[in-house]
Amino acid sequence: MTDDLRAPGVPPATDTAATGTPATDTSAASHRPAAGHGGAARDGWSGRTRAINTGIARDPGFGAVVPPLHLSSNYRFTEWGTVPDYDYARSGGPTTAVLAETLAALEGGAGAAVTASGMAAITLLLAPLPAGARVAVPHDCYGGTYRLMEAKRRRGHLDVVYIDQTRADAGQLGAGVDLIFLETPSNPLMRLADIAAWAEVAQTVGAALAVDNTFLSPALQRPLAHGADHVVHSTTKYINGHSDVIGGALISADAAAAEDYAWWANCLGLTGGAFDGYLTLRGVRTLYARLAQAQASAEALAAWLAQHPAVARVHYPGLPDHPDAALVRRQQAGPGAMISIDLAGGLAAARLVGTSVRLFTLAESLGGVESLIAHPATMTHRAMDAEARARAGLSDGLLRLSIGLEAEADLRADLDQALAAAA
Repeated sequence: MTDDLRAPGVPPATDTAATGTPATDTSAASHRPAAGHGGAARDGWSGRTRAINTGIARDPGFGAVVPPLHLSSNYRFTEWGTVPDYDYARSGGPTTAVLAETLAALEGGAGAAVTASGMAAITLLLAPLPAGARVAVPHDCYGGTYRLMEAKRRRGHLDVVYIDQTRADAGQLGAGVDLIFLETPSNPLMRLADIAAWAEVAQTVGAALAVDNTFLSPALQRPLAHGADHVVHSTTKYINGHSDVIGGALISADAAAAEDYAWWANCLGLTGGAFDGYLTLRGVRTLYARLAQAQASAEALAAWLAQHPAVARVHYPGLPDHPDAALVRRQQAGPGAMISIDLAGGLAAARLVGTSVRLFTLAESLGGVESLIAHPATMTHRAMDAEARARAGLSDGLLRLSIGLEAEADLRADLDQALAAAA
């Protein structure tokens, strides 16, 4: 198996992601680098290799090959008046530092802050903004993001403007925008934003550009290489990949910005814990292998679903008729493993399918080894009222599928019998 997770016909990137441009390693472990940080030795390594080998065999105490789990909440001061590399775990620790270093290396960033959840990462992204700052957000974003933005807007903390991210148009933003936040592919409609085009818009209007890269992970897309300033992740999803950790991360292209966000993460108590960091680091080691398998199954299932009479529409970037098929080839190393389907029978059919599956599990979240099915209108996006869902294009008959690592034939058979029940 190669590092290349791109869709068929997509030329290989010079590193491992979908950039088409060489990636230089400018990663840092965190605001307090781990001992033995060997950035220079990683120059030229592929993403797959970085995911596996960052932090390996660097334990100065006992020579452990795998980075040890450090559960201590505090650390000894060895000299009076001299702050050690680690003093209090909210400020960071050796375990989360290796995870931060790994994520920064994979995204091609200057540094990363490990947070307690994906929403903590987005909260951290907003933290330095002044009161009343204008933030542009996709109108069809993740329901949790929408809930946070609406809470900030209603309390007067932020001036939030909802945009169509498929059009890189400064006219949507209004005057004085401070932050443009993209989610590409969008959750759950798989709409894409042209990151490079939006980077030009952001530079023109003097705004920062941030991208939620949760649906693809750095294995398939690296927004910083296309001009974004920041990347956020729910590491709960593909990066951990085993549905047993809640976590997040914010990676920045600029070292000073990374330092600033590390300060805010400590100040607000948004940092992730050591045990969660340890499990996430273990998960990221197999990111490329897991995503390659899941994506292969998703491509086959999406093509089959597109021909199924019970399915009105398939939302999947890997289909040739996807409106952003050309952008997928230019920006991503592959279409990913998330599929959404609009059912011809609407809400009633969605309910029947969601309750008739046997192998898929009706649950929120995504990116684990097990396949999941979700009904956005009543689950992940229930924070949106009916009017907001209509504006976003989220129908009551929409189901979202997270394709796992089961045999594709078994997943197809399960969907087939469930769709038959709804026919």
